[in-house]
Amino acid sequence: MKDELRKFRGFGKETVCTKTVCPECGISVETFVNEFWTARQRDAHSLHEISYRACFKPQLPRFFIERLTSPGETVYDPFMGRGTSLLEAALLGRVPFGCDANPLCSMLIEPRLEPPAPEEIEGRLKRIDLHFEGPLPEDLLVFYHPDTLRELCALRNYFASGKLSPADHWIRMVALNRLTGHSKGFFSVYTLPPNQAVSVESQRKINRKRQQVPEYKDVRSLILHKTRSLLADCAGHSPFFLGKVRLFTASSAHTPGIGDASVSLAVTSPPFLDVVDYETDNWLRNWFASVDPSRVNITMERTPEGWSRAMEEVFRELYRVLKPGGHLAFEVGEVNKGKLRMEELVLPCGIRSGFTPVLILINAQEFTKTANCWGVANNEKGTNTNRIVLFRKSL
Repeated sequence: MKDELRKFRGFGKETVCTKTVCPECGISVETFVNEFWTARQRDAHSLHEISYRACFKPQLPRFFIERLTSPGETVYDPFMGRGTSLLEAALLGRVPFGCDANPLCSMLIEPRLEPPAPEEIEGRLKRIDLHFEGPLPEDLLVFYHPDTLRELCALRNYFASGKLSPADHWIRMVALNRLTGHSKGFFSVYTLPPNQAVSVESQRKINRKRQQVPEYKDVRSLILHKTRSLLADCAGHSPFFLGKVRLFTASSAHTPGIGDASVSLAVTSPPFLDVVDYETDNWLRNWFASVDPSRVNITMERTPEGWSRAMEEVFRELYRVLKPGGHLAFEVGEVNKGKLRMEELVLPCGIRSGFTPVLILINAQEFTKTANCWGVANNEKGTNTNRIVLFRKSL
């Protein structure tokens, strides 16, 4: 793989080859800098078009899955988020395993691993009663027209009322993704992109600044429209897996449901250090899915020392579940405007846990929509660089 990275010219640039030294043990690790996969936002399978905070592009896990595994082998993401690694594994004929402390994550990925026919979803939507007579949560009227909010409250109550069918799970997944956004395809008035919901007070300010009032949105039609978009690349596909997928809502440091030496590749991006507040970003999704955020223990460390301790527990568990000769691709960004290079924290965690560092790959790209939205300059704050430390479990 190192020779391939040295010679890589896929996007017309030469690879910069350098070294990164582990600050704890002094081991020198070969480091490769280039654009190794496309920066285009939508150059991936349509099923990926579900937003989640701090998610990476599908091309990242695909890069490692194609090179380090064979069809039928297991690919695991211990911080699965929206399920990008799992879906790419499924599309490539690998068996996906995933874990996340946030129950929203299973809701977002499980339905997409067995995609339905659009006609099935259309029929199911017609049978769901969207009449709601109870009191409306008034704060949410800054996002929604009253009639739209009534439909959402009815749908929320329906999902919380009992056992759901696979079609219901799909509808809930799409609705979670359509709650707020910055185009007419969302249930809300104009707001930030859908990977996070702003506070009620922040939305009031947006409404005043834009002189906007929420207009009615037809919940059924928007869910069906998004369904057809997500399934655009699925024509002729049967479900990717027949019962082999494993999803866990748990701590990534304790996964007894995954057997020893059963995983060929783990590819993941952990919670960022003191950057992303997943509970705050997901407050509206938590409301809609009836999730109590106080019972969700998402890692949110404020110091490099605390983050390293938490990650080392995960590394030890990953060492247990990986096969001898298996690999771990661990993606991180930069922190404090690039002053803290997270790979220098990751290397000691992996080495202390028994892994051998193979290489560091830094994928550097031009402006993305996310960076532009936040007014972040190119290659600042880890927004435009993927920094992956590749480890191997010895034979």
